[in-house]
Amino acid sequence: MEILTTTPFGPRRMSYELLKQETVATAPAPLPQSDKWGLFHELCAARTAFGLSDRDLTVLSALLSFHPGKNLEDAGALIVFPSNAALSQRAHGMAESTLRRHLAALVRAGVIRRHDSPNGKRYAARGADGSIARAFGFDLRPLLVRAEEIARAAQALRETEERKRRLREEITLLKRDAIKLLDYGTETLKGPDWDGLGATLLDLHRRSRHKADIETAHALRDELKAFLAQLRDLIASNTPSESENMSGNDSDSERHYQNSKPDSSCLEPCIENARAAAGAAPSQSIEPRLPLMLVVKACPDILDYAEDGIRRWSDLCHAADFVRGMMGVSPDAWQEAIQTMGRPTAAIALVCILQRIQHIRSPGGYLRSLTRKAADGAFSPGPMVMALLSPDRRAVDSCQHSAVP
Repeated sequence: MEILTTTPFGPRRMSYELLKQETVATAPAPLPQSDKWGLFHELCAARTAFGLSDRDLTVLSALLSFHPGKNLEDAGALIVFPSNAALSQRAHGMAESTLRRHLAALVRAGVIRRHDSPNGKRYAARGADGSIARAFGFDLRPLLVRAEEIARAAQALRETEERKRRLREEITLLKRDAIKLLDYGTETLKGPDWDGLGATLLDLHRRSRHKADIETAHALRDELKAFLAQLRDLIASNTPSESENMSGNDSDSERHYQNSKPDSSCLEPCIENARAAAGAAPSQSIEPRLPLMLVVKACPDILDYAEDGIRRWSDLCHAADFVRGMMGVSPDAWQEAIQTMGRPTAAIALVCILQRIQHIRSPGGYLRSLTRKAADGAFSPGPMVMALLSPDRRAVDSCQHSAVP
């Protein structure tokens, strides 16, 4: 049987079988099926990209509950036709006027479509076999058509939220380190305007409490980094070297002799400046006043032994426990240091020794020397860290005027 068809070049006669083959060849490929609740959860994650509210999604969830299958399929029945009363009941008793408003929002967002009957009612016409021949209500096909778009938008928003979360975490850590560094400088050093710097930090803290987009958060993080660098430079420039604090008394002359050994006290400028109360027993878990960030910046070599990075004092302590044996520090020397200094301070001392390991012939003996000083109240980790941050001005100078450990 031949059929007369119309083409851009005029009428053409073709067989029915050929017409059927051409129709099949040019028909769009069927859409892959999609789990309706999985797709709904993706849309919940991407709702801001589609301009939907949580109440809009509550109504969509109620609509999906009227779909009988688990999956939305291209060839399946995708029109649901609940009455307003039934839909309101499944939407947790939402008022009909509110229901209509959220249904309109879902239509505007392009995730459902109205399929109205001639009289505006929602119903299904059934065939002789009892199956649904035609339905009037809300078509869920747009949701299936946009499934890939919804998944991509959800993934993009998750990645953005993760970047925001990491930025907020980084900002919190930077603020905490700035507070500790400011506290350290205020208590131990005179000269800089610590009150003014405290006011600057307070302003940065207030700004960080407001919800901001990712660009604003990046800018705030960079300001905090610059503020920390300023604090670090101020502390480094105002921490006197050992040679500047030595007295000229004959009783102290034994500390002045030149040391020719490379494992001398290169890391101990001005330990007397932070002399603690003698005989005070340190807590094993109390956090030092020094910011952890500053210690890691001064001693980056320890990062090679911290598989998951160092974000907490416990991470630094675990890394110090791990590297201690490689450095030749005996368990007895390590335990003595922990009991005398406290675990975090002992960890700082150890990682500072690690950072200068090429200049220290006996790390275990050096740690014991620091432990003895700590027992006498004559040791603070702050100057050690500052010496490593400013090696040109402090570590070299202190190496020229230090005693054998």
